[in-house]
Amino acid sequence: MNILQPPGWASPRGYANGVAARGTLIFVGGQIGWNAGQVFETDDFIGQTTQALQNVAEVLREAGAGPQHMVRMTWYVTSRSEYLARLAELGGAYRSVMGRHFPAMTCVEVSGLMEAQAKVEIEVTAVLPDPA
Repeated sequence: MNILQPPGWASPRGYANGVAARGTLIFVGGQIGWNAGQVFETDDFIGQTTQALQNVAEVLREAGAGPQHMVRMTWYVTSRSEYLARLAELGGAYRSVMGRHFPAMTCVEVSGLMEAQAKVEIEVTAVLPDPA
């Protein structure tokens, strides 16, 4: 996997501008902040985000992959202002689950998600390298 950083561009924080990879593609459908039983344990944005990231990591494990194999993330949040106001906490929650693996990322504010209680939904594309 190669991080794509054009010369002269400022380095992004918490994501990559681009990633090039070769191998088995893994597509993780949008994960929200509920547990394996589809129950929300919190209405807190950071708590739901942590759970959604744990859900992503669990699906990746099913494919024999981990956070280091992520090449793209798309985040859908219901409150841009809460996302921005809690960036420091969000970064800590992200690193606690995903470590320091920062794929290409898009974050979009949406008016709502299919589960009314959800505050964030995260989908991921990962690439598991072919065996050497």
